[in-house]
Amino acid sequence: MARRKREEHANHERWLVSYADFITLLFAFFVMMYANSQTDQKQATKISQAFREAMAEGRISHALARLLKHEAPKKDDPREEAVMAVAEDPGKVRPVELLPSLRQLNETLKKEIESGRLEVRMEKRGLVISLREATFFPSGGAEVDPATLPVLEAIAKEIKKHPNPVRLEGHTDSVPIHTARFRSNWDLSAARGIAILALFSEKFGVEVERMAIAGFAETAPVASNETVEGRARNRRVDIVVLNELAALQEPEQRVR
Repeated sequence: MARRKREEHANHERWLVSYADFITLLFAFFVMMYANSQTDQKQATKISQAFREAMAEGRISHALARLLKHEAPKKDDPREEAVMAVAEDPGKVRPVELLPSLRQLNETLKKEIESGRLEVRMEKRGLVISLREATFFPSGGAEVDPATLPVLEAIAKEIKKHPNPVRLEGHTDSVPIHTARFRSNWDLSAARGIAILALFSEKFGVEVERMAIAGFAETAPVASNETVEGRARNRRVDIVVLNELAALQEPEQRVR
């Protein structure tokens, strides 16, 4: 007669495996916390900068691993090279937080904002002050209306409080232009940016080295060009005060 198969007993000790994993993870956590408490200020600054950069690019593990292991960034990764350069040069002038400026401009220019003459907002790249053409420029022209100088002076004063780079971006609607001065919307959009730059540097004392011009013509609308209201919104100059991450993409001034 065949033997009866021995009954299998349930394993009541499986919980020990999960418990051991938990203890291991807990130990690793406390080791990490201890190591972090021993990190010097320079290393902490490097890790903090790398973390912000990696968060924006989705490469947290790669950037941090290179910093913690003191490895050089890859030659084909200029963004990581910029992060390392900024982190390792504590004496370098650094862009500052822009939220206080956003709050200040919203308060100072409350009347102009509520009337729709300009708009102040925070974007991923930094602080954007959008000047409507109907208020600041004549139709088809690039001369700044003298009546708007107090508003532009208030903006310039806020810009001068910190060293962040500033981009002056001209935009038009999709209606073509061809005059003796402006052959196309490209010329008009760039000329308006240049007009603001000249005003900021010559009249209000903003360092010209901090500013750059970009003409977008009709290629970056914020509203539909199919309506009168939409075209009016698209005719604008955006004053963009770049934040720290956006500033890393700007050309470096190697000769001073």
